[in-house]
Parts: sequence; C-alpha cells; structure tokens
Amino acid sequence: MTIHIANAPCSWGVDDPKNPFLPPWQKVLSEAAQAGYKSIELGPWTYLPTDAAELRHQLEAHQLSLVAGTIFDDLVSEANFPAMVELTHNICRNLSQVPTAEKTHADNLPAPYLVIIDFGNPERARFAGQSDKAPRLSSEEWQRMMQHITTLSQIAWDEYGVRAVIHPHAGGCIEFADELEQLVQDIPHEVAGLCLDTGHLYYSGMDPIPYLSRYWDRIDYLHFKDVNDAVWRDVIARGVDFFAACAEGVMCPIGKGAIDYPAVRAFLAERNYQGWITIEQERDPRNADTSLRDVTASLHYLQSVGF
Repeated sequence: MTIHIANAPCSWGVDDPKNPFLPPWQKVLSEAAQAGYKSIELGPWTYLPTDAAELRHQLEAHQLSLVAGTIFDDLVSEANFPAMVELTHNICRNLSQVPTAEKTHADNLPAPYLVIIDFGNPERARFAGQSDKAPRLSSEEWQRMMQHITTLSQIAWDEYGVRAVIHPHAGGCIEFADELEQLVQDIPHEVAGLCLDTGHLYYSGMDPIPYLSRYWDRIDYLHFKDVNDAVWRDVIARGVDFFAACAEGVMCPIGKGAIDYPAVRAFLAERNYQGWITIEQERDPRNADTSLRDVTASLHYLQSVGF
C-alpha cells in the first residue's frame, strides 16, 4: 500500500478568496512544508499566484507539488456556468504547467485532480447534515447540475489530462446518501471519479467505511478530516450553518475526533489503495495561528497508525 498524504489551504481557513482575514499564501506554503507535506491543493482560484511561472517558482522553493485544484461554487444555475467553464480552464491550465503530485495509483486514476464541489445555496448550507430538513433540487435542477459537471469534467480531461473527481460536501446540493447514489447513476466513471471525504460523510450522517466500500470502484482520490462529535451534535441541534460550525471547531485534528482511523487504515490496506489522501481541517481563517500545530499533529497521527 503506497499512500501519499497532502494538505490543503482550507486547513488555514482559506475557502473564500475574498475573505479579508485570510493568512498570506506564503505562510500556507511555508507551514505546509515545515509540517512535512510534499504536496498541497491549489485552494480557491486567485489565492495562490495565478501566473503559472510564479506558481511553479513558489512551489519549487518550498519543495511542494500540487495534487489538485478545486471548483467550489454554484454548479446548478445556468447563469453561473460560463464562469465555471472559464475557471476550469484556468485551474487545469496551471495544473498542466507546474509540479504536480507523484502519479502513484492502482485501479484509481492518478493525480492531478480537479475536485468538483457544488456549493452556493444558502438554504443547503444552513441545513448541512440535516437530511430531513435540507431542501432538495428539482429533477430539472439536478439534471442541469449533472450536465454542468459532465461538461467541466470533459474539458479537464480532454484538454489538459486532469482527472475530475466529484466531492459530496456538507452544505452543498450533493451531500446525502440518496444524492450520492443518484450521482453515481447519472455520471459514468469514465467521465468523473469520486473524491469521498471521511469528515463530510460523517457530518452528513454516513459511516465512512461502509460508504467507502460501497463506492470503492468509483473512488480516485480521498480526503481525510476528523469531526468533534460533541460539537457536531450541538451545531446540528441548533441548526448552525456549515461554515459557522467550522468556526466553532466542528473539525478537529485527525485522531482527536470520532472517526476510527486505524479501522480506515485497515480497510485501505485490505483494498490495497495506492495514491493520494489530502488532510483538511476547515476553520475560520482568524484561527489560522494554530494551523501549523494541527496539520503537523494530523500528519504525525496518521503516520503513527501506519499510513
């Protein structure tokens, strides 16, 4: 089992590039390298340098590669779709021109990845983790989102050789078990793989290992995070939206929360997983002063249990 572990800027609170409290990108690259990571995700477009030559220079200076770029936006509305096409080109063009992660893989397709996440409906964000209360898309809206994701995935692969992976996400319009099942029926694996996230599965009411097992043949890439169960139960009971829950500490360092990572490790060893796992710990960027401590602790914990 050959596994590589990366991190992502969201562990420093970087999700919205317009947030005035974001730490400098130089701090994120420096601390990721200092903590022992060899690869990192791109984070939201415009956070890291968008000029490919400058981005390459900065990555090489920190001995880092890019494992993935991410679309984290409204993928339902027709009005927003041209911007998503442009964003796909921008991200994948840079991924094709900078150092990218080692191409270790088995049956899953290798890095780099375009992680596709629908997010932008405030009512869905408000009812994250609450399957019985979250408003669902109409059939027409769902099919439009599926077509948008298909088009973006084809652009990424056909024009840049970047593998698209769809990431069900708490507070997005692809979150719950029935939506994940519908997704894999509607988008073939040759079009896009899955990036399942242990923390988001847990947050949305799914025990991670059974769902990793159920969709194993569709998974190309994995995200790991851990969930403070007491905080999670409290924010669900109070109806707190997803990012407010992150600001309250619902995500914690790996090994400090509810997810059984020795069991996850045994599962992945049994399936002979080869490839990349990215650790994330979403937080408010005003709490980024503890990011270095936490991303270091998460990596060391996973190494201590055999990753």
